Amino acid sequence: MTLEGRRIVCDYGPVRALAGIDLHAAGGEIVAIVGPNGAGKTTLLRVLSGERRPDRGEVTLNGSRVSGSDAAWRARIGLVSHRTGLYEKLTAMENLRFFAALHGLARSGRKLTATLDAVGARGLAGRRIEALSRGQRQRVALARSLLHDPEFLFLDEPFSGLDPEGAAGLERALVARRNDGVAVVLVTHDLRRGLRLADRVVVLRRGRKVLDGEAAEDEAAEILDHFTAGAPDP
Repeated sequence: MTLEGRRIVCDYGPVRALAGIDLHAAGGEIVAIVGPNGAGKTTLLRVLSGERRPDRGEVTLNGSRVSGSDAAWRARIGLVSHRTGLYEKLTAMENLRFFAALHGLARSGRKLTATLDAVGARGLAGRRIEALSRGQRQRVALARSLLHDPEFLFLDEPFSGLDPEGAAGLERALVARRNDGVAVVLVTHDLRRGLRLADRVVVLRRGRKVLDGEAAEDEAAEILDHFTAGAPDP
């Protein structure tokens, strides 16, 4: 089971966000995408998940093209982006029941509670989303993304807003999913954490891939330090 982005090009008006990126992610692997601000990390994640259509290039699964307009593909992925996708007036548990119904899952029972447990959010079950802190909302959004046992998990800065206990719990959850054969693609600005978790690291710079492989932490850190020493990317 291999997901591939081939020669991905994305533009925002006159700005080229991605300039011919190739990337692959296999089942049972955590891939960390890192780089300075403006490098194209979030855009690449959106393309791989199907949330954004590339201007050129394609995304394939085992050689067959996939698209965000394909309901069968959407059913196989879990996505956590800067938008939580949660309903503010509903409680955490009510949100999970709603999304469980969308996936054709049972709306009550141990599954929903176990999913909240996996991200340390069981105590939030009866609280409305609008009353939660950013980190708490992030935990519930993560539970939503894991609810249907996706084969591919796409995470954009999932540790943002989490306290140390929540971050440690998320790390355990991601490693467990990886060990179950899930392909995890993770965008993070936290290089140390990303490299500790990842089987492979991909470094982007101004829409181009400058490193892709099982790089040592010091090697990747040296590259990022070099790139961020000067002016920030546009």
